[in-house]
Amino acid sequence: MAESNQRGFVNLLQEFSIPLLSGVVVAMLAANFAPHWYEHAIHWQPFGALQAFGHDLTLHFLVNDIFMVLFFGIAAKEITESCLPGGSLNPPSKAVNPLLATLGGVVGPILVFFAGLWLFFETGVYTPGLDDADALQRGWGVPTATDIALAWLVARMVFGKGHPAVDFLLLLAVADDAIGLVIIAVFYGDPLLPVVPMYLLLILGGMAWAFTLRRLGVNHWLPYIWVGGLMAWTGLVLAHLHPALALVFIVPFLPGPRRDIGLFVRKDEIDRLGPELAADLHMEHSPLHNFEVAHKVWVDFGLFFFAFANAGVPLTGIGPMTWLILGSLVIGKVLGVTGFALLAKKLGFPLPDRMGFAEVLMAGLVAALGLTVALFVASEAFVDAELLGQAKMGALFSGFVGVAAVAIGRIVGIGRSAK
Repeated sequence: MAESNQRGFVNLLQEFSIPLLSGVVVAMLAANFAPHWYEHAIHWQPFGALQAFGHDLTLHFLVNDIFMVLFFGIAAKEITESCLPGGSLNPPSKAVNPLLATLGGVVGPILVFFAGLWLFFETGVYTPGLDDADALQRGWGVPTATDIALAWLVARMVFGKGHPAVDFLLLLAVADDAIGLVIIAVFYGDPLLPVVPMYLLLILGGMAWAFTLRRLGVNHWLPYIWVGGLMAWTGLVLAHLHPALALVFIVPFLPGPRRDIGLFVRKDEIDRLGPELAADLHMEHSPLHNFEVAHKVWVDFGLFFFAFANAGVPLTGIGPMTWLILGSLVIGKVLGVTGFALLAKKLGFPLPDRMGFAEVLMAGLVAALGLTVALFVASEAFVDAELLGQAKMGALFSGFVGVAAVAIGRIVGIGRSAK
């Protein structure tokens, strides 16, 4: 009984993203009431002077460049699994509408960002020289992000567990973050360290290793991740690209179940299926699923440290970029997701059952929850400390979109029906 209660408590913390939200609160308190301690903490080197390819192993580096490898690896697992029979991307025709909505959820915020930036210049909010203008423009990628875990949580609260709009939003969030990974890799490299393409061969080597393991029938995730993943991580570091993307190239090679078993499915839920059904679906021997089982708890609770290392912004850091990022997220996501989803419907790619204009509009609002990935992109986009602080405040404020979405959903009575 005690073990069951403990597991239920842990599941509750994971389901409601408590570690992530706690990390945000602790970081904000520390940055505003003990700023010197906070700066010392995020630049703390737990391994002393030890380095990795010239990088000091600070808490910030360990979180953003190593821990986030697992975070995006789990996201890659969701994308891979959604391509299996029964998944959101299989058959491909089922995914066209939400994928076009995803495109709108990226294009919309970018257009709103540049329109807002132009407006700020015209009204005199910003009057910088050309170099400063270039620095401001680097923020366009920040509002393209959608937080997978929070979007899933809020969607279930708004629409009700089992409503088709929840799967629509999950697919949108996963695909959105996949695009975010590409944006980071292509547009947010260090200008002082140009890309060295020859080291990308290490990524191909890691993929070849993983492909060979799969052909040989290796049925455990460890050699795929620790050898292939390490090769890809090393290649990205040496090529001067962000190493958090390493497992995105390796995870798709992990053997998976015969069909999609759903996003965010816990081990105890699979156990309840019974041994025969689990064996029929190939779940108990799936390295793809076991990889998530082995890391999901660590990732969910590790997000406390990610939030702590990235969300510490003084309240004095609120400025024009804060409102530009927040406005681009909310306005851009709502207009982009809604517009492209309805356009896809006109082109013959229908919305899921029980999703009309109001549900799509609400899905666009929920997609404006950019918190985790928006913080991550902001850290890569801005070098200037003032602009970085303002952008992070915009990403943090997007968390209140979830509260607004739940309140609006309750008032207008959206969703609330099961499949």
